[in-house]
Amino acid sequence: MSEDIDIRSGGVVAVDTETLRAVAHRLDALAAETEETARTLAWATRSAVDAGSTSYRLQNLAPRADAAARDCRELAGALRSAADVYEVVELTALESAAAAAGDEAGAARCAAAVDAIHERNPDAVRQGRLDILWRGLTWASAVTGQALGVTIQTGHPALAPLGLLAAPLLGGLAAAGAGTVGAGSRLSGPVPDVEVRALGSSALGSASTGSSAAGSAAAGSAVAGSSPAGPSVAASSAGASRMTAPTGLAGAAARIPGGGQSRVRVEKYTMRDGTKQFAVYVAGTQTMALGGADPFDNLSNVQAYSGERSASYEAVQQALRASGASEGDVVHAFGHSQGAMVAGLTAVEGRYDVQTLVSFGSPIEAEVPASTLAVSLRHVDDPVSALAGGGAHAGTGAPGSFTVEAMRDPALGLRDLEMPAHRLDGYIDTARLVDASDDPRVEAVREVFASLDAAASVEVAEYAAERR
Repeated sequence: MSEDIDIRSGGVVAVDTETLRAVAHRLDALAAETEETARTLAWATRSAVDAGSTSYRLQNLAPRADAAARDCRELAGALRSAADVYEVVELTALESAAAAAGDEAGAARCAAAVDAIHERNPDAVRQGRLDILWRGLTWASAVTGQALGVTIQTGHPALAPLGLLAAPLLGGLAAAGAGTVGAGSRLSGPVPDVEVRALGSSALGSASTGSSAAGSAAAGSAVAGSSPAGPSVAASSAGASRMTAPTGLAGAAARIPGGGQSRVRVEKYTMRDGTKQFAVYVAGTQTMALGGADPFDNLSNVQAYSGERSASYEAVQQALRASGASEGDVVHAFGHSQGAMVAGLTAVEGRYDVQTLVSFGSPIEAEVPASTLAVSLRHVDDPVSALAGGGAHAGTGAPGSFTVEAMRDPALGLRDLEMPAHRLDGYIDTARLVDASDDPRVEAVREVFASLDAAASVEVAEYAAERR
């Protein structure tokens, strides 16, 4: 895997414009101070000349100070210009979103703001539009390259459409906004008939003492469900050592279920003030079937991607309720693949106060509210992640939200048919690179984990799920 990761605030936007302008302002102030120093040095040089005691080094101090001041001014101007470019990208994305939603007034305001930037900096508008065009042309290049590589290596005519149609297909999905779930969207369709069953639960001791809980419940004891489907939930509990929150994104990804019976993991954190928060980890697709006992299949993929209630979505809602989560409770959601899509839909639906959404290889871009810290990890050579259409040009979620892009498996070959760039273990490797990054945006995620780790106690349950 390449060690390079790209951390950005949105699809094209990688820098906070307010920060750029603040730095430019400080550079202008530094330039003014340096110019004053240059004037003082020039005066000192003239005085020394008049006294007949000047030196070569003294004579060069003032010109050098002047040159440093000019450098500061030029850098400040470049930063302001860059901020204008990023704002053009953001405003263009917002204008498109407003137009799609029928908000003519909002679209007009965005267009007027772009026009204002054009008045003072026409080059920035041209550059911003070129950046949008370039992003549109290149965001899926790794995936289309895979398709062409497989076609060329096999030489089989039946696979020719795979290489030839990959780019227009992905481009069409992006243009149609198929991979974007707009803010305030609601899922359609009936509630699927799903049963969840708790595989195990651990009530863990006080964070201050690290003591383990005593006692146990008989395996298979019933926990009442509240969904229309009336799920039967079995639960058991046993003493365990002190449970901690994940120490980083890699640790969180490693808790996502996969294989075996487990599909959803829920951690219930009881904070020291008595309030409760929940962390939910959702598995990716487990079977390629289009229907059957396992809700985490391709039928659920199609339903969720098209905006319908899927059996996997319902399983997650039931698992949260079975763990004690009520409407409005704080939830931190983590998911891979289909699980990331379900986690994103849970955040957009608004039943819970989803304060953190971390997705690994999600096929959608969920436009979450400004109260949600949204972190998305995407491999540019992951065909499933490509279904999100390259993500949002402008960021989504709370300040500090970010998207990570990386190339997982650059070598082309037949093994690309197995989608190695989509595997969870690869995303865990990428998450480790993010955890080790000194990018200041990563600190917001660390603060979430630190807050959870201060809980007085933690209860953990993993759930199996089955269609009925």
